[in-house]
Amino acid sequence: MNRGLGTQLRHLIELLDGAVADSYARAGLAYRPRYTPVMRALIAQEPLTIGQIARQAGMTQPAATQTVALMVKEGLVSAEAGDADGRQRLVRLTGQGRSLLPRLQACWRATQHAANALDAELPYPLSKVLAEAIAALERHPFAERISEQTTLTS
Repeated sequence: MNRGLGTQLRHLIELLDGAVADSYARAGLAYRPRYTPVMRALIAQEPLTIGQIARQAGMTQPAATQTVALMVKEGLVSAEAGDADGRQRLVRLTGQGRSLLPRLQACWRATQHAANALDAELPYPLSKVLAEAIAALERHPFAERISEQTTLTS
């Protein structure tokens, strides 16, 4: 059976995220892979607003909002109203979140080595193909491409 692009991408994410989640569990961490972009943004600079996290992490604002809410519940980050604008939430690592960093960074290094090994095994590095696909879709969104094809076939 010929799988569609969406099906292939979901399966790839399942394979990658499942393995990364397992590596966190083996390291004794109760931590989800989806937290990593937020953690990395906060390591680089804090506090950050949800919008800043979304931009720095390369995720949508709703995804950043949902992820930060989960991380607050787990005690990894705090989110308090900003001084200038009470509607903005300033997000910071908590002591608990900060205490995980050495073990997380070790997991991230292992994950990066595994990703490099995967790239070396493929005829085209997956990381490069994904970066190029993202750039192409930012230039010409997929919704526009679908719309153009619908117009051509009508």
